[in-house]
Amino acid sequence: MLIDIFHDTVCPWCRIGKKHLFDALAQWQEQEVYIRWHPFLLDNTVSADGYEFRSFMQNRKGIKAEELQQMFDYTQRAGEAAGVKLDFDKIRLAVNTKLSHQLITLAPANVKNDVVEAIYQAYFEDGLNIGDINVIVAIGTAYQMDATELKLQLNDRDVVDAVVAESTFARLNGINSVPFFIMNNQVKVNGSHSVEVFLETLNRAALLDITAKI
Repeated sequence: MLIDIFHDTVCPWCRIGKKHLFDALAQWQEQEVYIRWHPFLLDNTVSADGYEFRSFMQNRKGIKAEELQQMFDYTQRAGEAAGVKLDFDKIRLAVNTKLSHQLITLAPANVKNDVVEAIYQAYFEDGLNIGDINVIVAIGTAYQMDATELKLQLNDRDVVDAVVAESTFARLNGINSVPFFIMNNQVKVNGSHSVEVFLETLNRAALLDITAKI
C-alpha cells in the first residue's frame, strides 16, 4: 500500500489526520505500507524571522481575539480526542515551514515518520521555532543525522527550491487544503477524518488494487 501524504508542519489538523491514519494502520496491517511525505506550504510569504503568532492568525483568518481563542480551544479538544497535544499557548511565532520540510526530505527512510512527528511535537508541544535552522538541525541529529552535513544540505538552494516546487505542483494539481491523502494513486481523502473512515479507505484502495491486477 502506497500512501502519499500532503501536509504542512504548522497545520494542527495535519497532525490530527496523521494520528488517525497511523491508528488505522495499526489496526489494519493487511499489507506492507510505504508512506511518501509531500510539502504543502500554507504560507511561503512568512519571513525567515517569523511573525507574532496570534496577531498573524487573527489577520489571516480575519477574526477577533476571542474568536481565535474559540478556534484554538475547539482544535485543541479535537487533538485531545485523537491523542495528540496541541498547546497553542506555547506557540509564539508563525513560521515559514520550508526548513522543516527540507529536513523531512533529507531524513533517512527508516526514521522519516518519526522525524515528522518530532517536528510536530517541537512546534505544537514545545513551542519551538521550526523556522530556525538550529532547531531543525537539533531534531535531525536526534535521529543520527550529521549536524555539519545537515546544515550544508539545509542551505543548499536546490533542496529549498525542490520543496517549493513540490508544494506548487500540488496546488496546480488541485490540492487546495491539507491534510490530503492518496492511497495507491487512486483513493483520495481530504481532511483529518476518523480512524474508521481511514480503515474504510484503506480497504477500498486495497480492493481496487486487487481488482486492477485481475
